[in-house]
Order: sequence, then C-alpha cells, then structure tokens
Amino acid sequence: MNATTLYPIGELSRRTGLSVRTIRFYADSGVVAPTTRSPAGHRLYDLDALVRLELVRTLRELGLDLPTIRRVLDREVSMAEVAAAHAEAMDVQIRTLLLRRSVLQVVAGRGSSPEETQLMHRLTQLSGEERRRLIDDFVAGTFGTEDADPAAVALVRAATPDLPGDATDEQVAAWVELAELVGDADFRARMRRTALFQAAGRTLGIERAVGEELMRFTRQQVTEAMESGMDPLGERAAPVVDDLVRRFAEVFARTPDPEFRDWMARELEEAHDPVVDRYWRLVWIVNGWQVVPHLLPVYPWLVQALRGKAAIA
Repeated sequence: MNATTLYPIGELSRRTGLSVRTIRFYADSGVVAPTTRSPAGHRLYDLDALVRLELVRTLRELGLDLPTIRRVLDREVSMAEVAAAHAEAMDVQIRTLLLRRSVLQVVAGRGSSPEETQLMHRLTQLSGEERRRLIDDFVAGTFGTEDADPAAVALVRAATPDLPGDATDEQVAAWVELAELVGDADFRARMRRTALFQAAGRTLGIERAVGEELMRFTRQQVTEAMESGMDPLGERAAPVVDDLVRRFAEVFARTPDPEFRDWMARELEEAHDPVVDRYWRLVWIVNGWQVVPHLLPVYPWLVQALRGKAAIA
C-alpha cells in the first residue's frame, strides 16, 4: 500500500480490524474523514487515513473519548499531555476499584449484613476532606469543652488517621472500625478521660506506690508475654499473672485474692483503657505506621488477665 493508493472502506476495515460501521461512524463524526469519494459516491481512504484510524483504535482501547482523540489528531493538544491526564484519571479509577475490592473482602471476612455492607461502602467513599471533617467532629465532640487539655487535643490531632488512596484491605477494615468507633458517645467519654491522663504524663497512684523497679519488672514481663503471643486468659499466662499479683500484694500488705486482682485492674485501667488503646492501634494501621510490639501499652493485657482470673474465681 503506498501514499497514492486509495482503498474502499471494506479493505480499510480488513487492514485495521475496525468494523465498516465503526469506520463510517468515525467519518461521520469527523474523526477520520475519507480522503475522497469514488464516482459512485463510495468513501475512499489513503495511507494517512489508515495510520489515523489505527491510532484512533489504539487510543480508544486505552479509554480516550472521541472528542479528546479528535483534538490529538488535530494537534490541538499533544499526545504527552493527553497521556498524562488519562493516566491520572486511570489512577483514580484503579484506586476506586481497589477500594471496592477491599470492602468486598472485608464484607466476606466479617460476614457482614447488607446494612453493615452499605455502611462500610459509604464510609470508604468519603473524600479526604470528608474523612478529616469526621475526625475533626470527633475531636470537637470529645475535647470541645472549656476545661479541655490542649496537650490532649494536640496528642489526638497529631495522629489524625488518613486513609491512603492505595489502601490495603487491612487499612480499609481499620478505617471502617475507626469511623464507627469515633461516633460512639461512650467511647468519646473514655477517650477524653484517658487522653487527658496520657497527655499530662501523669503517674498512676499504684505505680508511685510500688516503685519504679517493680513497674519496670511488670512491663518487661507483660511485654515478653505479649510478644510471644500469649493469651492473657490462657493457661500459659496464669503463672506470670499470679507472680505479679503476689508481688503487688506484698507491697500493699494485702491478700492476692480476687478482690485484690479487681482492685489492681481498676487502678491500672485508669491510664490505659483497652478500647482507647484499640483506637490508637487502628490509627497506626490506617496511617501505615509500623506497629512495634514492645511499644504497645502493656496494661490492657494485664487488666484483661486480672479480670479474667477474678471472674473465674
């Protein structure tokens, strides 16, 4: 085929792989007009038209619309500009699809009801601005009082959860749980109490009473138990917890019975509410921060172990 040869639409269809109907549509749309017409009025195309049609086919397969393709062919915009814009649009589509896939996988894993599925979808579809507003409302509702500690507010705002565009399934699940949690009035009250304590860097009364040496030993023992995956209510944890209870009871000259265990749990619970600690773990996951086992609060594990033993006794 050379530059002077003219081919009818049927031959052009065979060479480009486009249907005759599609080529006619492109011609009528002004995307690739025929080079000329035969005496009988049939469309005829030259080599340039063939090249343009093959380019149109390629760009359509890449998802570009006809108005944009026409601007490219007419040199109104460069191919590089169009490619960059289209790649950005595809990135948005890909992120949306990945997010939907993550929601479906979370639904499958949790066995969610239709109502829960709808809630999850709605929460994950929030824009970045809407997600920030959700957390801002949580902070305002939790610390929006005259006696609010600025340090506590700063502590929470410094770790604002921000779901990334390429969120993993784990991050999506964490964000959904987090979004549900911050709307709970009981959680807000617990968060306010615990955050105020943590931000002020206060020391628990029980910590001051037993001294730094025993508290350091306690944190070490519980940390090792947590890092080994030890269940606080399991048989393996019992000797560890029993030993700690005995050491604390000696300091306070009390009997290491269920009543004392419950008292210990209440004292340790003041600074580390397990629900609040769950909030911080979710924030770490959503933000993609590394969860370092030895930096996790140890008291929730010990409180659970103490309450478990007290309940059994």
